[in-house]
Amino acid sequence: MLNVVNKRYLFFALSLLVIIPGLVSLGLFGLHAGIDFTGGTAWELVLPNQTQPVAAEDVQRIFSNQNFGGNANVQVSPPNAQKQVLVSVRTPVVKDVETKRGPLLQALQAKYPQASIASLDTVGATVSSESRNQAVVAVLAASAAILLYMTVAFRKASHPVRYGVTALMAMLHDVLVVLGIASIFGKLFGLEVDALFLTALLTVISFSVHDTIVVYDRVRENQLHRRTNQSFEEVVNLSIVQTLARSINTQLTALLTLLALSLFGGRTIRDFVLILMIGLVSGTYSSIFNAAQLLVVWENGWGRDWRRVFGHKELHTTTAKVY
Repeated sequence: MLNVVNKRYLFFALSLLVIIPGLVSLGLFGLHAGIDFTGGTAWELVLPNQTQPVAAEDVQRIFSNQNFGGNANVQVSPPNAQKQVLVSVRTPVVKDVETKRGPLLQALQAKYPQASIASLDTVGATVSSESRNQAVVAVLAASAAILLYMTVAFRKASHPVRYGVTALMAMLHDVLVVLGIASIFGKLFGLEVDALFLTALLTVISFSVHDTIVVYDRVRENQLHRRTNQSFEEVVNLSIVQTLARSINTQLTALLTLLALSLFGGRTIRDFVLILMIGLVSGTYSSIFNAAQLLVVWENGWGRDWRRVFGHKELHTTTAKVY
C-alpha cells in the first residue's frame, strides 16, 4: 500500500519551499492593495484601434495634466484580437471627480481617438480602513469557529483539540501560500488585493477545512476498528489512502470549472478565479500531505518523531481496500 505518512517531512519541506519565497516577497513588497483597502479612484479605460503597445507614462501624463493629484498608478494590457487596449488607472480620491470626467475624456481622445471610460469607482479613506479591519476580523472569526467546530465534532476521538489545531495549521499553510503568491504576482504582474480577493481567500479556507475533515473522519472511523497491534501511524496512512482518490477527484472537478471561468469568464473575475485555483491546489495538498501527518507528529511527540523518521525506522503498513 502507498506509504504517505512515512514521507511526511518531505511533504513539509515541499510546503516550506513554496511558503518561504512568498514570505520573503511579503516582507519586501507586501501586497498590491486595491482601492477597497487603500482608498482612491479606479478607472477602466478602453483604447480602440491600437496596433502598438500603449505607454503607461503617456496615460499617466494625461492624468497629471488634468490635476488628478499625485502620480496615477497605470496598468496597460497588450492589444487584444480586436486591437483594443484596456488600461487600469488608480488615482487618489479627488473632489468632484464626475465634473473632471469630461475634460479627461477629451484629453484622452486627443491622443487616442475613440477612447472611452468604461468604468469609474471611488472608495473613500474611511471605507477602505473599515475594509481592512473587517478583513482581519473575518479571518480571525473563521479560524475561531473552525477550531470550536472541529473540537466539538471530534469530541469522541482521543485528543479532539489536536484535530482542530492541526486543521488550523493546514489552513494557515493555505493562507500563507495564497498571500505569498499574491504578493509575488502583485510585484510582477500588478495583481491587486481587493474585496474579491478576500472572498476568494475565505472560500479557500472553507475548501481546505472541508477536505481535511473528510480525512479526519476516516481517521476517527479507522481508530474505532483498529487492531490491537496497529499503530496510530498505520491508521492515519490507511485513512489517507482510502480518501486520496475522493479528495483529488473532488478538487479536480472544481479546478476544471474554475479553468473554464478563467478562459471565458472575462477579465473582471480572472484574478479572483486565479486565487481560487491556487488555493484549491494548496488546500488539497495540505489536507492530504500535511494535516493528518501533523496528527502523527503530535501523537509521537515532536522531537521523538523527528528522530524516529530520520532514524530510518520504516512504517509497517497493512493492506487495505481503497474506496
